[in-house]
Amino acid sequence: MISTMRWILVFLTVAAQAADFQLAALSLTPEPWNKAANYAKFEKFARQARSQGADLIVAPEGFLEGYVGNQGRTPDLNWDRYYEVSEPLDGPWLVKVRTLAIELKANLMLGFAERRGKEVFNSVVMFSAAGVKLIHYSKTHTMNDEPLNTKGDSFPVVDTDFGKMGTLICFDRQVPETARILALKGARLLLVPAWGSSGEMNDVMMRVRAYENNVWLAFVHPDRALIIDPSGKIVAQNTTRGDQIVLTRVSIPEIAKPGLLRFRRPALYGDLIR
Repeated sequence: MISTMRWILVFLTVAAQAADFQLAALSLTPEPWNKAANYAKFEKFARQARSQGADLIVAPEGFLEGYVGNQGRTPDLNWDRYYEVSEPLDGPWLVKVRTLAIELKANLMLGFAERRGKEVFNSVVMFSAAGVKLIHYSKTHTMNDEPLNTKGDSFPVVDTDFGKMGTLICFDRQVPETARILALKGARLLLVPAWGSSGEMNDVMMRVRAYENNVWLAFVHPDRALIIDPSGKIVAQNTTRGDQIVLTRVSIPEIAKPGLLRFRRPALYGDLIR
């Protein structure tokens, strides 16, 4: 009886410490090269999502400039025009995103072509409700179809008011080691802004990534939005094509339920890096 009561008290304590928040995936299609129009659309839908209670709002990959850095989307892509449309972290349109986050008192994530010195990266940034840069990640894996982008080389996991989070961008998710690294570093929620490949196989892949790593996962694409819990269940998704908000409540307890990772035997995995 005493042990049962102790278990109940532990459960109630953990439940009380759970991070409980509204997550909004903005399934929106941007205009190529038109940062003004794309920011206006982002602001419109971010305001609407916030009015519906969203605390964390995520837009797709490359949304600010319209994901023009991919050869398939922009066959006549050239360096001068691409570099010109790119934006440094303190550039004018990202300052607007930061200011909007403060005004709305919400966490905002946006994908953009990031100018960093003489290079351009396919990046995302998240600003907190206080305007603090929480997440800054650059895409690490491509299918060699982004010839003007420099690839990132790190997988940051950050502490937020909602728990630890990590980010992948589009094709990053198709390499299983990327999500696994974030999970092993303590991420409880993976945010995956994307552009390509959003069919049935992608839905299955995203459910598996959530399940095998015991994490929440949000896939945010112009034509598809999925929010998936650690059991691999889709808890929210878009139901039609076209611009829309997919919104759901996410609850991340301070102490996670044990997942499959505890059965790993890393000492046997040397072949993975040879």
